[in-house]
Amino acid sequence: RRREVELVSWLRKLSSILFTWKLCPMPSRVVKRCRKLTRESGRYKDELDIMKYICKDLWVTVYKKQIDNLRTNHQGVYVLHDNRFRFLSRMAAGKQYLQYAPRYLAFTCGLVRGCLANLGVTCVVTAEVTQLPACKFQIQVQRG
Repeated sequence: RRREVELVSWLRKLSSILFTWKLCPMPSRVVKRCRKLTRESGRYKDELDIMKYICKDLWVTVYKKQIDNLRTNHQGVYVLHDNRFRFLSRMAAGKQYLQYAPRYLAFTCGLVRGCLANLGVTCVVTAEVTQLPACKFQIQVQRG
């Protein structure tokens, strides 16, 4: 019980630091990697191909694993499922911790949006957590 209390206290401090920092600008080495990975944007033939790149290459580079599932409605909405998201995997699984989880997804939303922008895809990226440590990232492509 004491360890849980310490963890919650630490998470609150960390989340306030992250929000003070506002996660922007992203650390330069992450930006450099993103630019390097997306430099060859001509090799992707369509939007779905680009999303597969995000799920495989980008995720492996940043999180050391691939996305577990990619879904699309073929109308510009893509949902990426990560069943064991690295930033959430060490959080306790109780429902009381769910309120803190979205704070740890903001960085990844920005990273995905930035990489897609480098590849010519304008989008809005949102994240959702219903059960720790799993999460979903929804990508809504802005067309026109």
